[in-house]
Amino acid sequence: MMKRLFLVVLAVNLAYNFQACKIISKELPITDLIDSTLNFAVKQSMLMAESLKNDSLKLPKTLDKNGKLESIGPWWWTSGFFPGQLWYLYEHSGNDEMKKWAHNYTMRVKAQQYTTDNHDVGFIIFCSFGNAFRITGEEQYYNVINTTAKSLSTRFSEKTGTIRSWDRANWNKQWQYPVIIDNMMNLELLMWTAREFNNNNFREIALKHANTTAKHHFRRDFSSFHVVSYDTITGDPELKHTSQGYNHESAWARGQAWGLYGFVMMYRESRDTAYLNQARNIARFIIEHPNLPGDKIPFWDFNAPDIPNAKRDASAAAIICSALIELSQFVNQEESKMFLDVAEKQIRTLSSPEYLASIGENGNFLLKHSVGHMPNGTEVDVPLSYADYYFVEALMRYKVLLY
Repeated sequence: MMKRLFLVVLAVNLAYNFQACKIISKELPITDLIDSTLNFAVKQSMLMAESLKNDSLKLPKTLDKNGKLESIGPWWWTSGFFPGQLWYLYEHSGNDEMKKWAHNYTMRVKAQQYTTDNHDVGFIIFCSFGNAFRITGEEQYYNVINTTAKSLSTRFSEKTGTIRSWDRANWNKQWQYPVIIDNMMNLELLMWTAREFNNNNFREIALKHANTTAKHHFRRDFSSFHVVSYDTITGDPELKHTSQGYNHESAWARGQAWGLYGFVMMYRESRDTAYLNQARNIARFIIEHPNLPGDKIPFWDFNAPDIPNAKRDASAAAIICSALIELSQFVNQEESKMFLDVAEKQIRTLSSPEYLASIGENGNFLLKHSVGHMPNGTEVDVPLSYADYYFVEALMRYKVLLY
């Protein structure tokens, strides 16, 4: 009887202490929380870098169904995120070992500067080489970015006013010329390179793509379709679909995040207020949506049929968070506070034990509970490299505002 009573008391105490830790985490000053989380990220990411040190062409992707690290080659669209994450963490820590690993993993994707068969070179090269040059100023990273912009620009069509995302033979054959909302993220490469290398053609391509996307990808409530396919003869939209969302009329959470981030970036690079207004409206759609949970981590689709039991998507939250922090600097005081309040809530939630891994666990990824492709049943409720990248970026952006 005494033994049973002891176990009950112990269990109660452990539960109380766990809840107390969660409360303390939530009440920790945001500056301390950000530094603590970034310091954890340095240690965890160093373990990840070490885990793949013997294969010079592998980069982390996710965990497989057995909970083992699934790596990818440099050609996969997510290959640039881990190198970029390492550069951010070097920027935070000044750790020379971290810089060594950041360079090592960046060089693993170098050959992708010549890729012309997909649009993801912006993700691959600008997250890696772009951050490398921004932080170090070393010339060895510079020209790779310019070559990549040339490669990406070959996918632009004057007829549609867009950069083609996927080649028809590789995806849904009913799409003549598919453009996905994710493609907004690759425009930063073009805008930066246009300025640095005095190439106005890159800028014009980016502006036309953004303008066409704003016109055809968004509904009246500023939610976004995932895929718009264009008629190659007329240049007009022929189909508006989804690939990774719940259905063609739903608001796939990460798609909304890509759109938000992309138009915030385009305003920063162009100062065209049309892009700022587009970003503000997308942000309001997200944060005022009745299906956005109180902790501000969205369900994988805002219209998922099993809400409130639908899977959450930490990757969408991290992208939204990073975008809101930047957007807060371009709007009036009232909106700025609203956007930063949501971003801080997301940081606190993602930094809690519910989403943040422990050292050496979670395959050495930082965040748990992301969703890659729910309709295909792939990468569901797992860590993802781009969730970690944008989470670290959000932390770094908020840190800059606070100091």
